[in-house]
Amino acid sequence: MNALNFPLQLKFRITTLSNDFEAQDAQGNTIAYVRQKMLKLVEEVQVFNNESRSELQYTIKADRWLDFTATYTFTNRQGYEVGKIVRKGWASLWKAHYEILDEHHNTDLIIREENPWTKVFDSMLGELPVIGMLTGYFFNPAYILTRPDGTQVVRLKKEASFFGRRFTIDKLAEFETGEEERIVLGLMMLLLLERSRG
Repeated sequence: MNALNFPLQLKFRITTLSNDFEAQDAQGNTIAYVRQKMLKLVEEVQVFNNESRSELQYTIKADRWLDFTATYTFTNRQGYEVGKIVRKGWASLWKAHYEILDEHHNTDLIIREENPWTKVFDSMLGELPVIGMLTGYFFNPAYILTRPDGTQVVRLKKEASFFGRRFTIDKLAEFETGEEERIVLGLMMLLLLERSRG
């Protein structure tokens, strides 16, 4: 997952029992098909090359069972660790806060939610009959990914859609070596975690 054409579009499938979504580049080419394994004690996500799931590209796996501060490791098809994403425990209760680590376990990138009130209203009103179907058009959370020096690199935003199915990743700065792969994998995992929170 390098030299991708941004912006990327992520679209969840609502016709499957599992938490699946497809990622496409700016030209509409599928770059990944993400499938979260269901009924696993230790959370595991598989990233395939396309919807046919013919070739497994990456595995993202939690380091522990059902833990709020779990670390999720990215492993490529050769079995090498290429990075991790860590949810920053209590700091994420109000406003989502994650860190992406490089292959040497150093903090490479930081992800923060732009406006936590958006998600609060989306979750509260999303439980109401009929109105809940419309919240996806009015409350759309966004996340900014920065380097430790504060440089904004990428923005992930939920797009107006029924059932909160569509997301866009916009590139804000040129990537440094190894960043692009970790960014895309990290944001894929963040989406699955944040969707489960509401």
